[in-house]
Amino acid sequence: MEASGFAPALVIGIAATLAMDLWNLLLHRAFGVKSLDYCLLGRWVLHIPAGSLRHANIARAAPKRFECATGWIAHYSIGISLALSFVALAGTGWLASPALLPALAFGIATVVFPYFVLQPALGFGIASSKAPRPSAARLKSLGTHTVFGLGLFLSALGVRLLARLAD
Repeated sequence: MEASGFAPALVIGIAATLAMDLWNLLLHRAFGVKSLDYCLLGRWVLHIPAGSLRHANIARAAPKRFECATGWIAHYSIGISLALSFVALAGTGWLASPALLPALAFGIATVVFPYFVLQPALGFGIASSKAPRPSAARLKSLGTHTVFGLGLFLSALGVRLLARLAD
């Protein structure tokens, strides 16, 4: 990635991740749909140095100091990393003229990470197969990552607009 694309991609990653969080907050407040507790993500991350990559149930794993802060930092770091990857793949031309379809497709494609990495590692099974309502959990993950893709696009439009206003 060109240096000129790094700062915008960083902002886009933060904004797209924030869009996911706002979406999950709306789902929780309006419909009672719970999201991943990022404290549990932090617990998982903090167990990794001891060699524990997979858990039967992360909620039953020993709590770790600073797990909530670690989880939120990991969540935003992942979102930023994904945005940096997307901009590297799409190129700075996409930053100059953002298009919805590539961002949306990338956001949807990122659902492979929770389905095949995070959910199994936390003890929820592949694609939440061990969750109480697997289909609902899968749909929630897909929707959340679709919103991430939409967030990539909308935040890129915002970054482009701010850059034009600054000129």
